[in-house]
Amino acid sequence: MKKISSALYIRFCAYAFLLVFIPACVTRQPVVQDSAAALPGSYSGRADSSSLSSLTREQFFRDTVLLRLIDTAIKNNLTLKTTVEKIMIARAHLLTQKGLRLPSLDGFVSGAVDKYGKYTMTGVGNFDTNLSQNITEDQKVTNPARDFFLGLKSSWEIDLWGKLKAKKKSAYNALLASEKGRHWVTTQLVTQVASYYYELLALDNRLEIIRRNIKLQERAVEIVQAQMEGGRANALAVQQFNAHLIHTLILEQETRLAIIELENEMNMLLGRFAQTPVPRGLPIRQQKIPQVITSGIPADLLTNRPDIQQAELELAASRANVTAARKAFLPSVTLTPYLAMNAFKLPLLFNGSSVAYGLLGGITQPVFNRHHLKAGFAVANAEQNIAFYNYRQSILQGYREVLNNLKGIEHYMKIVELNQSEVQVLTDAVSTSTELYLNGYASYLEVITAQKGVLETELKRTTSQKDLLTVVLDLYRSLGGGWE
Repeated sequence: MKKISSALYIRFCAYAFLLVFIPACVTRQPVVQDSAAALPGSYSGRADSSSLSSLTREQFFRDTVLLRLIDTAIKNNLTLKTTVEKIMIARAHLLTQKGLRLPSLDGFVSGAVDKYGKYTMTGVGNFDTNLSQNITEDQKVTNPARDFFLGLKSSWEIDLWGKLKAKKKSAYNALLASEKGRHWVTTQLVTQVASYYYELLALDNRLEIIRRNIKLQERAVEIVQAQMEGGRANALAVQQFNAHLIHTLILEQETRLAIIELENEMNMLLGRFAQTPVPRGLPIRQQKIPQVITSGIPADLLTNRPDIQQAELELAASRANVTAARKAFLPSVTLTPYLAMNAFKLPLLFNGSSVAYGLLGGITQPVFNRHHLKAGFAVANAEQNIAFYNYRQSILQGYREVLNNLKGIEHYMKIVELNQSEVQVLTDAVSTSTELYLNGYASYLEVITAQKGVLETELKRTTSQKDLLTVVLDLYRSLGGGWE
């Protein structure tokens, strides 16, 4: 009857174990994501043959002074240096995940002293052992008992389900994503330096235009003063011409201040203290746009953008994290071997008979209170969804930027051409109004209006030229160029 009861008890325990263990091994299912929308084959339905992103900085920027400034920024910019340090952190995380798949090996030295009570199992056992006739004097247990250990201990989790492999894959993709992040920061830095540089050239040209107009207006003031002295003009005309001159002198001071402030911003990007003036190369009117710019660039060139590549790699890393979180519900198998010299008397520690070794294998399966695993899985799924939405958002944003810049180039080219014609017409108008005024056929207000018109139009032409260079620069950035 006892044998039957024992057999039933063992069978009951086995069934209970299976009922608890098997459901615990069931993993969670990942969230199914929508597929990303396919990129259009071209922008606005137009085919194309080439891309700005394939140009090196030397091919895109022909101004050697600008290239030197860009090189200085890449070398010294603090934001870029911070990004490089983040890459080092990602490398360290990858090294950690690689190490988790390998056995650990630790040197271990320990010494212990235990005074067991007279009425404990160990105390009675040691006392009885020392009375045995089968042991030598060296084998008698000391009182208090001592234990000395000198050796190696190891631990190795066998990656049966690929959990550690998934973590390593996640860390690897995170490292690649951080590299792409550095490329994108470099692209942004290059375009920012170039944008500031073009803005400085535009301000230089603006200052040159203002100074030229100041000379013309000073000459006009001299003429009207001479006419007033000759009785051909009144004091109001002189005051109007002087007011117009003072307004232009104020524009000169405002432009000088804008140049100083922008040079300080440029030096900040270059990672250095303010040094004025920042060197210039070709004037803004001599800055040329690359000839490879065309009106339709294949949309798949967006995949050259470092930020889109970074988002894609971050998505891959998050998916690997979901895989690792799912497999955390499965049992883990761990082996813990050791090899050492072990004795309870220090002089005997290095005796050949004190060599000890052992191997312990264990299976760990989470059964109850798995809330932390469920929470980790939920977090990993949410992070994967966020990474997916960021990836789609970066593609949509990139496509929009390229399309806007292509349209901008078309329109700014026309605007610059029209500005040139307007400047020529208004310059002729200044000459005509001045001649008519001197001959008594036009009023001084018409001369002032003509002078204002040519000044404003020349300044607009400079702004349009700068805007054209900037939008070309933005297209270069939006296609992923500048980081090589």
